[in-house]
Amino acid sequence: MKEYRFEDEMILPQPPDVVFPFFADARNLQLITPPWLGFEIVPPVPESVAAGTLIDYRIRLHGIPIRWRTAITAWEPPFRFVDEQLRGPYRRWIHEHTFEPCDGGTLCRDRVRYAVTGGALVDALFVRPEVRKIFDFRRRKLGELFGAGP
Repeated sequence: MKEYRFEDEMILPQPPDVVFPFFADARNLQLITPPWLGFEIVPPVPESVAAGTLIDYRIRLHGIPIRWRTAITAWEPPFRFVDEQLRGPYRRWIHEHTFEPCDGGTLCRDRVRYAVTGGALVDALFVRPEVRKIFDFRRRKLGELFGAGP
């Protein structure tokens, strides 16, 4: 199975011990997910997140309803966590979030390893552009929420 990589980063003007708790609250995922995905966490919403936490949600990809389940497979507050798809639209989806102190706040990095049905052509034409749009939205929204500049 061919695996692809996607990376994104931004600086938020707060230290990791302020930024990380935002990501530790599963309810905030809805705030940073584009509205066109129709994102909804399936209850019960986890009260707290740690290694082993399961999160179920629904999205709509191009109008098609999809159930998605992720597991938190690494949890290292306030610097790192990993969520991994157990069920969803990808053949594989492993998303590492890191939070590093830097001048001006926290360097937030997203590293995603994923696999898709259909290979390189499907990834190039459909998946990667959609993932890019989702992360562009996420970056703008986080900037608004944390008061980051453009």
